[in-house]
Amino acid sequence: MTQRPPLDPRLTEQRNPASTEIDRLSALEIVRVINEEDHKIAPAVATQLEQIAEAVEIAADCFRNGGRLVYFGAGTSGRLGVLDASEMPPTYGTDARMVRGVIAGGHEALTNAIEGAEDSREEGAKIVDEMEVGTDDFAFGIAASGTTPYVHGALARAQERGARTGFLLCTPPADWMLETYDVVIAPLPGPEVVTGSTRMKAGTATKLVLNTLTTGAMIRMGKVFGNLMVDLRATNEKLRDRSERILMETLDLERDAARSLLASAGGSVKTAMVMFWCGTDRDESTRVLLRAGGRIGDVLKSER
Repeated sequence: MTQRPPLDPRLTEQRNPASTEIDRLSALEIVRVINEEDHKIAPAVATQLEQIAEAVEIAADCFRNGGRLVYFGAGTSGRLGVLDASEMPPTYGTDARMVRGVIAGGHEALTNAIEGAEDSREEGAKIVDEMEVGTDDFAFGIAASGTTPYVHGALARAQERGARTGFLLCTPPADWMLETYDVVIAPLPGPEVVTGSTRMKAGTATKLVLNTLTTGAMIRMGKVFGNLMVDLRATNEKLRDRSERILMETLDLERDAARSLLASAGGSVKTAMVMFWCGTDRDESTRVLLRAGGRIGDVLKSER
């Protein structure tokens, strides 16, 4: 019997041969099938390391020029962009405007399906104008299927305004995408266990890519020393504890001394480290950091 070609060329919409009878399986068998399919995600992302690294450099370059990384997406893709952006201020002490997540349908679409919101290129272009996306910004579209009109409308308008653009999808990209956008990232984890349910493998692949993109950019911006998050601010008990432990480990201090130093630095771990190493007060330590571009490693190098 001749196998008919898929009705939809998008990988995210095709049926997965491994799960065609999943509705007949036991709970354990269902979980096993899902887990076996999940094992394909990291290798798929691994095929895109050069493209992800290029996106990291673009984002870091925009940040250095005072620009932003702005995610545009719809549905699961949009929610993942908003999630990644929202984690930057508590993790790396960034201004909330530095990494932004925009979802078709607005804030309500985070918890409710806004039917048709993703179908308008014009709405995508409109939000780009409202946000005044410009030459120092990196507009990054996320669409697992690769076809979401809202996202492409946003990126097209961002390009017109001089922004650099990137696109993330989980199906083979069309040639025009590769020719149009500055960087295209396309991990291919394969069809979903439940056909078209891109919150699963495609969603996980998307989160891996976004985690890597922003983490890499933040490292390049000097917000990590060794593998420690030194650009956090001690704004709650958990972060105060983490901040104190970082100072205890890097400066060989006891808890009380670390706590006192952190307080003198206004809760800034990086400032506290510079105060300790350079013997300067908080204001001068802040200026030292600014001259070093926020990179603790460069400060330490100059002191040695």
